[in-house]
Amino acid sequence: MTLKQLEAFYWAATCKNFAIAANRLNISVSSLSKRIGELESSIGAELFSRSARSATLTALGEQLVPHAKDLLRNADQFMQQASNNLSYSGRCRFGAGELTSLTWMARLIEVIQLDHPDLLVEPFVGVGELVERGLEEGELDFAVIAGPSSRPSIASRVIGSAHFEWVAAAGAVPNPQTLTPADLPGLTLITLPQSSGAIRVLDDWLTEQRVSPGRNQCCNGWGGIAAMLRQGLGLGFLPSAWARILIDRGDLHPLPGFAPLRPLTYTFQWRRDDTRPMLETLRAHAEACLDFHAPSGMV
Repeated sequence: MTLKQLEAFYWAATCKNFAIAANRLNISVSSLSKRIGELESSIGAELFSRSARSATLTALGEQLVPHAKDLLRNADQFMQQASNNLSYSGRCRFGAGELTSLTWMARLIEVIQLDHPDLLVEPFVGVGELVERGLEEGELDFAVIAGPSSRPSIASRVIGSAHFEWVAAAGAVPNPQTLTPADLPGLTLITLPQSSGAIRVLDDWLTEQRVSPGRNQCCNGWGGIAAMLRQGLGLGFLPSAWARILIDRGDLHPLPGFAPLRPLTYTFQWRRDDTRPMLETLRAHAEACLDFHAPSGMV
């Protein structure tokens, strides 16, 4: 029995399918199956019941999953003690929200690849719910998204926050300088969809102000929201750096009568059963790079 065989068994057992597990280990599906077959031969029993369409754990396989997890965790701890300056290789996939992708994501990838030149870093950009699902199913190694995860299989650690500012074009509201939340029931509010982490901040604000907009108009991207606001289709909020750029250009106006939104907390997330030392290294890089005022993709 080898650690590679145990890795193949554990990730095949806990990922959505063999293809995702193989991708995570940076090997082919046939190599993954071979390692599992070798492990089954060494213990003299099947760990998966295989059919033409899928493979499911046998009763013995179910029993051995937590033991494989413990062995792999001990191996990870051994490697952590052996060296704190490991150079990682293979492929690392991580999930991020759109705002991260528009600001500091490219810098994070650069820093990771400078530190670990043999590690190929591939981002996946999507809404928080989709990113969390990919992380839980083993398609992603880690994620940087808004808020802590509500999924019991995912661990979260706060690494920073994003700030927002209320804005509107002159033609969208009667007078941007005197507008107050009390005017909101007669106006259109342009927002992200409910699946976005930023909606948590908006919902708290609306509750505190005890108001509701006359109409919600949703768009699933910050770029689209910025364009709709510039067109005067309604009022809304943008990341502070983006809002400042458009205000300085004269495209939008601030709304000083609107109480500020609270900052949106961002977390580094990973599967609780993934104890690789690499993740702590990548978390430190993400925390150091986080900068929502870096408008690399906003202009």
